[in-house]
Amino acid sequence: MKAVRQHDFGGPEVLRYEDAPVPTPAPGEVLIRVHAVGLNPPDWYLRDGYKMLPPAWQPQVDFPVILGTDVSGVIETVADGVTEIKPGDEVYAMVRFPSGLAGQSRAYAEYVSAPANEVAIKPVRIDHPHAAAAPMSLLTAWQFLVDLGHDVPNPLQAHRHEPVPLEGRTVLVNGAAGGVGHFVVQLAKWKGAKVIAVASGRHESFVRSLGADEFIDYTSVAPEASVSGLDLVVDCVGGPTSRRFLKTLKRGGALFPIFPLGFNGDEEATTLGVTVSATQVRSSGQQLATLSGLLNEGTVRVAIDSQYALQDARAAHERAASGHIAGKLVLTVR
Repeated sequence: MKAVRQHDFGGPEVLRYEDAPVPTPAPGEVLIRVHAVGLNPPDWYLRDGYKMLPPAWQPQVDFPVILGTDVSGVIETVADGVTEIKPGDEVYAMVRFPSGLAGQSRAYAEYVSAPANEVAIKPVRIDHPHAAAAPMSLLTAWQFLVDLGHDVPNPLQAHRHEPVPLEGRTVLVNGAAGGVGHFVVQLAKWKGAKVIAVASGRHESFVRSLGADEFIDYTSVAPEASVSGLDLVVDCVGGPTSRRFLKTLKRGGALFPIFPLGFNGDEEATTLGVTVSATQVRSSGQQLATLSGLLNEGTVRVAIDSQYALQDARAAHERAASGHIAGKLVLTVR
């Protein structure tokens, strides 16, 4: 098969379109003939060698590596023990995450193997590129806001992440136009929240079309200086700057940084009486099956910023690095 592999860490230039062996599914797994691949930040984190993680957290990587987790395609074969999915089924999945952080997910390819319990039937009313764009970002939004869906110990904090009630609450979404953010806006609205979206001015009409009630152009005004008394802030940018949103919350409110590394405001949060909580998204075919219903109904829609052919993965990564993305980036496979 053809795949995009890398033989060393580096920038987009290390991505090579070349021949690779077709994977053999183990018992309990399926082989998917890939039609489209969704791109996500862990792709470029791995490509670069996880430089944003402390050295002790950086996984050991064996080259060559095939990046990617999110796929949509057709079941080619099923291994022993798989009964609910059959060859010919159209499916979508987030493959082996976070267990495949060191490159075991291998989605930038014409074929990928996946545990059957991480796979769900593709929503029939959307095409493969839109289905491939959904899994990681939509599961992240769902597990933060609606249903964590597992009892795996949280590697990011001592306590279990718990979604908070949204109906009738005011929620600010920072990075509302991005991959996770555009789903957070839609799920919060679906759950009955008033949503304040923060993004650059060029994306105002886009996020309002998703249901945002109010809009803040962060290039013109600092959002933390514009609002107060919020029930929840979902910071889809995250990192050390998440701390600035603590003062926008009412006592009893919550801050959910999607990328929590570098956050150092726990003492201030305790003083203000607000909760800070995060989780790491995990693969779940069961949750993707539930989300298929929302995607089929049009309750949640997937926005694609740009599509590239699989062999043009380098250009897609360069687009990601340029920022200001509305929705998701997708690779299509012939």
